[in-house]
Amino acid sequence: MARPGSGLNGLGYPPQNLARVVVWEWMNEHGRWRPYTAAVCHHIENVLKGDARGTVVLGQVDAQLAPYIIDLQSMHQFRQDTGTMRPVQRNFYEPSSAPGKGVVWEWENDNGSWTPYDMEISVTIQNAYEKQHPWLDLTSLGFCYLIDFNSMSQTNRQSQRKRRLRRRMDLAYPLIMGSIPKSQSWPVGASSGQPCSCQQCILVNSTRAASNAILASQRRKLHGQGGNAGATGLKNLTGSGPVHPALAGTVCPFSPKPILHPPPINKSDLKPVPGINGMRRKTKKKHLRRGKNPEDVVRRYTDKIKAAPDEDCTICMERLSMASGYEGVLQHRGIKPELVGKLGKCGHMYHLLCLVAMYNNGNKDGSLQCPTCKTIYGEKTGTQPPGKMEYHVIPHCLPGYSDSKTIRIVYDIPAGIQTNEHPNPGKKFSARGFPRHCYLPDNDKGRKVLKLLIMAWDRRLIFTIGTSSTTGESDTVVWNEIHHKTEFGSNLTGHGYPDPNYLDNVLTELAAQGVGEDNLKD
Repeated sequence: MARPGSGLNGLGYPPQNLARVVVWEWMNEHGRWRPYTAAVCHHIENVLKGDARGTVVLGQVDAQLAPYIIDLQSMHQFRQDTGTMRPVQRNFYEPSSAPGKGVVWEWENDNGSWTPYDMEISVTIQNAYEKQHPWLDLTSLGFCYLIDFNSMSQTNRQSQRKRRLRRRMDLAYPLIMGSIPKSQSWPVGASSGQPCSCQQCILVNSTRAASNAILASQRRKLHGQGGNAGATGLKNLTGSGPVHPALAGTVCPFSPKPILHPPPINKSDLKPVPGINGMRRKTKKKHLRRGKNPEDVVRRYTDKIKAAPDEDCTICMERLSMASGYEGVLQHRGIKPELVGKLGKCGHMYHLLCLVAMYNNGNKDGSLQCPTCKTIYGEKTGTQPPGKMEYHVIPHCLPGYSDSKTIRIVYDIPAGIQTNEHPNPGKKFSARGFPRHCYLPDNDKGRKVLKLLIMAWDRRLIFTIGTSSTTGESDTVVWNEIHHKTEFGSNLTGHGYPDPNYLDNVLTELAAQGVGEDNLKD
């Protein structure tokens, strides 16, 4: 299997006269590369042929990816309605491998839906399947799982839990000829950078190599003592580290366990947070804002441009001097496909019809977010299901804040039925891991963060319904791009303390959702 390569702009090409299969992948928040479908990869390659530094509109090939675009120059995926950016890479495999043949290996999660494995794991499974091996031990990859091809199941060798897996045929990934540079990492060039600058994501990624080295040392010791490395030499499979969600659920026996909760606390020791009224908030469906006319929203925040400049509309990627790419796809009275508008605050220009299409694809809450600079117009709200948020002070200190007590936040959201604002209206959604406990230092900045988190909760921005990047489960309640600290007395997963930059980082993340310090009353 060929390994990734990088060029001057982060793109790779196989050696001349040597064919390779291309798989485009995006990085989730746990550092795992997740493959796009073959159809999406073909679309990206077609755009790449025309402009190696251009922009790929993923919604043109997959309606579920309508909010996403890929900037080929910076090698990042950008979500237009939330402003979230994630690194992408161009990976290469042999034409005889699983992606070259259109073979997709998937595992069944708890709600009965199927999730594809990471491509490297899928390739390994397919190789063993083609050699007619009756089973495949994933220990060599660092995972304590056994694949049984006769029963088409995956068994956790520690818990003995089984999951079904399946092999299905799909479109083969694109085949190319060319030259591959020696290595590829995250985007290179003038706009290169790490996928996320927040302290917890940096910690998770920076400790990966050290953790694997420690585990390798432990495996060597066990071999020397006659131990069974297959049952003990494991990566962290809890889902908190950079591992595949299908393999989550096993705790490495050599890793120290995180301290998630404080010592037991009497109810009488729970005190209100100074300067904040009450100790509980509830979110109900009546908080949802509806009935905003898309044309009225777009016109409210834009000024009509008489002479369009000779540049691209970054939503449809057509020239502003031409008609919108949504002409014939979307029609609205009073908004002609050639009309161009300039957003009032930031001055970026788009086809008015494109802004209407972007608004219709979002939460339709009366707000608009510039897809270029992320400036928010109006009050952005989310799709968080009903639940409650509690907050109080507990008489214990966080690591790094020995002079302060601790603010504990408790989120509790029950399972329920999805509504029209969610991915699958009428279908049940799960709510795993609730109540969820989060922690802030009880100091001036910690209280400021709490006030903004309460505001974000009221606007239904803390959680949403989607697919968990930790377990792979779909139709479940997940975090919505605002990092929280869920470890009380340690920082083994990167979601704890000490973390000197966390409060500043979360203030930035809240501001990106339209919940900035300027919203606070004196």
